Amino acid sequence: MRRLLATLTIASVVLMSGCKKDEYLAKVGICPVVVSTIPANQAVGIPLDQTISVTFNEQMNPATFTSESFILQGTAVIAGTKAATVVTGAFTFNDKTVIFTPSSPLTANTTFTGTVKTAVKDSTGNALQADFVWSFTTGLSPNVVTTDPLDNALGVVLNKVVIANFSVPMNPLTLTATTYTLKQGTTSIAGAVTYSGTAASFDPTVDLLPATVYTATITTGAKNAAGLPIAADYVWTFTTIAANVPTVTLTDPANNATGVVLNKTVTANFNMAMDPLTLSATSFTLKQGVNAIAGAVTYAGTTASLNPTIDLLPNTIYTATITTGAKSVAGVALSNDFVWSFTTGAVSTFIPVVDLKTAGEFGILAYTTVTNNAGPSVINNMDVGISPGVRSSVTGFPPATIVGGAIYAADDLMPVGTPARLTQAKLDLTAAYLFAEGATAPAPATVAGDQGGKTLAPGIYKSTSTLLVQNGNLTLDGQGDPNATWIFQIASDFTTVGGAGGSIILTGGAQAKNIFWQTGRSAVIGDNTSFFGNILALTSITMNSGATVTGRMLAQNGAVVMTNANTITKP
Repeated sequence: MRRLLATLTIASVVLMSGCKKDEYLAKVGICPVVVSTIPANQAVGIPLDQTISVTFNEQMNPATFTSESFILQGTAVIAGTKAATVVTGAFTFNDKTVIFTPSSPLTANTTFTGTVKTAVKDSTGNALQADFVWSFTTGLSPNVVTTDPLDNALGVVLNKVVIANFSVPMNPLTLTATTYTLKQGTTSIAGAVTYSGTAASFDPTVDLLPATVYTATITTGAKNAAGLPIAADYVWTFTTIAANVPTVTLTDPANNATGVVLNKTVTANFNMAMDPLTLSATSFTLKQGVNAIAGAVTYAGTTASLNPTIDLLPNTIYTATITTGAKSVAGVALSNDFVWSFTTGAVSTFIPVVDLKTAGEFGILAYTTVTNNAGPSVINNMDVGISPGVRSSVTGFPPATIVGGAIYAADDLMPVGTPARLTQAKLDLTAAYLFAEGATAPAPATVAGDQGGKTLAPGIYKSTSTLLVQNGNLTLDGQGDPNATWIFQIASDFTTVGGAGGSIILTGGAQAKNIFWQTGRSAVIGDNTSFFGNILALTSITMNSGATVTGRMLAQNGAVVMTNANTITKP
């Protein structure tokens, strides 16, 4: 009876005086109370397409929600002054939740304050007892900070990959051929869009036209990881180089390369034959800070090389420059100085890396034939060369493709200098083979038979007969040294079995570019083998079905055969 009287008393207060701001009444659902919001109070990094919702403890009267009873206001600092804007939108209702959808996206980097006024009421007419206020802040829109080429750049090379660097990491799924475009006038250029780190790259399917203006655009469809788009379409233009102007197309080391070996020969490849007399210690220089590095400059094919007189210093930044004093055989100079930098590695306790010189430009280099028997094999970012074999001895391309490279044969008339380039590459391959074969410091460790299941530290390993990787994978452990080097001196044939075992595994910072398999006869990379390193075979090399290589297949006196769906990637 006492409980009934208490309930009747509370009901009487409500009927006589209206809903009171009382904790007990709120709990039993008589007064409307806000129980949650989206976004939550003080939330940050909110997407610009966010809908705003407020959930109550009971169903509310939709008619009481208007632009005067539910207010969303944004405050941002513009030119040092605070500016406030009321957000317009529409209301929808879902049970006890009121949803406010803004008419347009919210502004970035802005604090928004939501206010629900006491004018809102529940379905029985009880009003909110006090204004409810909360706030949240939208995220900062990403922006493009640099591009390559720069806006209005001139003399851009024809095989240019166009790159845009963002201020923050982006959502890769929003960077596509739709949101990142390249046009020549109104004509769209076909290409592949990729994303890594904070950089988006557009790689045209074919080389750009000479002396032509191109326009690159990244639209507001590009968003960061939080879903915030760039504030406005970002547009920049550049002009390609004239058809007869020489330019540097490739360098070794690459720009910003690290861990470069101390006995490195620095090379630069051109897009056409150059006048050797214009490539000298004056036009091709190497410096450590302001200190010039002495060295011999040579030229062969389309490649200029600078071989320092003494080894470079460890852990040191070097800058290479080819000036406009370098000219083509037609007497046309580079349009601008070409400058790039690299950093050497630490002093290695092992032998220096075998220097492939110009042979390192090729993923496949053969003497007699280059064959792709079946399937869509791919060579990535390296050339395919054959010498003294001729172009008709290269078969199976397509279905095999070369991405970021081309095929060069001894009988090619174009580009000018191709036969000489191939001759030099074969000479460099022979020199590298002999160096690897004769390396004696540190003293070679003797190995024989199957190396499957073993883990080998950096060093020189000598086999007086054949060598196998068969019953298990062979692990090469760099032990934390980025310059860790392996030379395998194999007197006869070299074979990996692949499949469930027989692949090469890298650990401890080991890098494929520092692994050399000097093979006295022929090499076979088994079915589905994952292989790392550079094979320098005296005779021939065969890649069986599904085998993949991060490295190079370089055969002095025989053929290179891809059996089916093989991949060779630049180390």
